[in-house]
Amino acid sequence: MTVALAPSAARLDGVPAGARVVVAMSGGVDSSATAALLVEQGYDVVGVTLQLYDHGAVVGRKGACCAGQDIHDARTVADRLGIAHYVLDYERRFEREVIDAFADAYARGETPIPCVDCNRTVKFRDLVRLARDLGAECMATGHYARRVAGAASAELHRADDASRDQSYFLFATTQAQLEFLRFPLGVLAKERARAAARRFDLPVAAKPDSQDICFVPNGRYADIVAKLRPGADEPGEIVGLDGAVLGEHPGIIHYTVGQRRGLGLGGAARADDEPLYVVRLEAATRRVVVGPRAALAVRRVQLRDVNWIAGGGGPPGEGVEVDVKLRSTASAVAATLCGAQASTAEIVLDRAEFGVAPGQACVFYRGSRVLGGGWIAETDR
Repeated sequence: MTVALAPSAARLDGVPAGARVVVAMSGGVDSSATAALLVEQGYDVVGVTLQLYDHGAVVGRKGACCAGQDIHDARTVADRLGIAHYVLDYERRFEREVIDAFADAYARGETPIPCVDCNRTVKFRDLVRLARDLGAECMATGHYARRVAGAASAELHRADDASRDQSYFLFATTQAQLEFLRFPLGVLAKERARAAARRFDLPVAAKPDSQDICFVPNGRYADIVAKLRPGADEPGEIVGLDGAVLGEHPGIIHYTVGQRRGLGLGGAARADDEPLYVVRLEAATRRVVVGPRAALAVRRVQLRDVNWIAGGGGPPGEGVEVDVKLRSTASAVAATLCGAQASTAEIVLDRAEFGVAPGQACVFYRGSRVLGGGWIAETDR
């Protein structure tokens, strides 16, 4: 099997040919192509797939990962490549570390990102530990990001293909983990990965990308939260910025900051026909506060649980100019990093941003390099 590659594609910095490499195989095209390309490069590849939740509930469901059909697909790919493959039951720890945290965040009125918690815990903490136990020189994943060997330590950078970049979801990676991790697809466009899968005749070459949160059937996350945290779906009031009651809602877990549709208020609740948006969620009083778009404008953002990848694992200093991403699908915007501490920070945006939601991540960049990031705790207009 021969696949035309970019000169640096799938060559792992600092890892000699023949060395053992554990590949985290989700059953999708990206991790499968990663395994195939590393086999071609002469590495001793071992595939590991995690069962993270009840596979019986999602067998055959499109857009999932780490359960049911996806585990079967990963095993089939491993057989096609002739590599060892292991399936590990991490269901209980995934429920504790990711699903419970997801439900708690929505109950607090936040908008969580479970993929970050999954990478931070069961994948980059527990699976890296297993890879070391298996005698691997490194662990490779199918993420679109780049690990660059810097002068002092490994650096995390955006992928070459900006449309596929996943570095936002990796901000919680520690320096020690980054030293051990590799991201071979970071220098490839998505179509190059699919082309590799086709040329290796892998059965997942045409498999669609995952779209929804993997453990949420049909994207109905509120059903999961209501089941795990019954009090979170109790009804409450929809109020204006002045506190005036405008209507009722079925539970704050159905809303997120910046939401416009689905408020159920009708034209009577609009001032001068101006659309209303969710401005904030008050979990303690079960109130959804709405207002005009101008009320969503944010200039200051306070962060908690900050992780610093660059600078030896500490904050870079006061008044540092950075670019930040406030949502995974948003473009980076200019900001100044202020009051940075070991685990907290504040950013001041050069221009106001709209719909910044507590519970989302704020990731700091300098050029293509990820400096770190944290969770949005509060915002100031």
